[in-house]
Amino acid sequence: MLLNWNDPLTSIRQKKTEQGSPAVDVDRFSIMADNPPSPAPALGDAARDAMQHGVTGLEVVEFGAARISVDDKQMINCRADLNQLVPFKYKWAWQKYLDACANHWMPQEINMNADIALWKNPEGLTEDERTIIKRNLGFFASADSLVANNLVLAVYRHITNPECRQYLLRQAFEEALHTHAYQYCVESLGLDEAEVFNMYREVPSIHDKAAWAMRFTQSLGDPTFSTGTPAADQRLLRDLIAFYIVFEGIFFYVGFVQVLSMGRRNKMTGCAEQFQYILRDESMHMNFGIDVINQIKIENQHLWTADLRQEIIGIIRNAVELETRYAYDSMPRGVLGLNARMFEEYLQFIANRRCAQIGLAEQFPGATNPFPWMSEIMDLKKEKNFFETRVTEYQTGGSLSW
Repeated sequence: MLLNWNDPLTSIRQKKTEQGSPAVDVDRFSIMADNPPSPAPALGDAARDAMQHGVTGLEVVEFGAARISVDDKQMINCRADLNQLVPFKYKWAWQKYLDACANHWMPQEINMNADIALWKNPEGLTEDERTIIKRNLGFFASADSLVANNLVLAVYRHITNPECRQYLLRQAFEEALHTHAYQYCVESLGLDEAEVFNMYREVPSIHDKAAWAMRFTQSLGDPTFSTGTPAADQRLLRDLIAFYIVFEGIFFYVGFVQVLSMGRRNKMTGCAEQFQYILRDESMHMNFGIDVINQIKIENQHLWTADLRQEIIGIIRNAVELETRYAYDSMPRGVLGLNARMFEEYLQFIANRRCAQIGLAEQFPGATNPFPWMSEIMDLKKEKNFFETRVTEYQTGGSLSW
């Protein structure tokens, strides 16, 4: 029997022998003299980086290591084996994963025929209404792609809890699904794909939001960045807030209101239904991110300093300004019973809610919600005729509640 020196388990046992661990009995293996052992394969860059930081889940498997307990788990800077999903420490994260899986949908399931006919009809929509559709498809197409890249290349690397990572993998799929939905809308309506998907580099208000988000994405994705010090952990916490609270929790909401408002008026109902499903996914993404942020704060109370809180407030206020600018740009004149001033009020109302959700004081006292119907859409309680469309919970067949 040959000793396979390329077998990872063999390499690990041999390494432990050299380090003085209980020896592996290699004398009972007959090693052919004319077939000398090959050197163990070199570690890849990812594995080497994992070994240096000890938090990725790509570490060399230690034979004979003790079983982990719930108390070994942490949201960040955890040195326990990240490949072990159970025992759960954050059961809410696992439940969110299960809920997301039950809420599966695909863009092709939504009938776009009415939208196609309306779009092709020269009298079907005003130019302002067409601008709303194209601008929002342009913004969201690049935004959800940016979110997916940030999740896969940055956020996932620094969250050191396996049940949370399980949800992040599902979220990454949903972001890909959203980009698919925008592509499906663009293709169905016969829009110029290059124009729509390049809009974040051609329309100033869309560019400014993408560039703002990229700043924090690049921070998280910096290959030289690792957590473990108060300054680095604060940077991670700040960037997670920028990502979940601002980008997904503020920057998306003007577009959601505009397109869903068109659907409420029986215009572009297919696009509106796509956006309704996307809004529900994004609401869950944001709530998951808020739970992660608050859990990091609980486990690392020294990070939530007065200076960091003040920096976060500045970030949120700046985001409201950028999204307000987008509202005026995408809706220069009143349309659909909406106007940009209403969105300014709405964004201040949303910002107050986001501040409260992470323990900050309201920044816009007295701001009210001019679109109360948005709450009804997000509550997911209203039923639809099953033979006309899917139920609004859009659950998988095995999870439907009749």
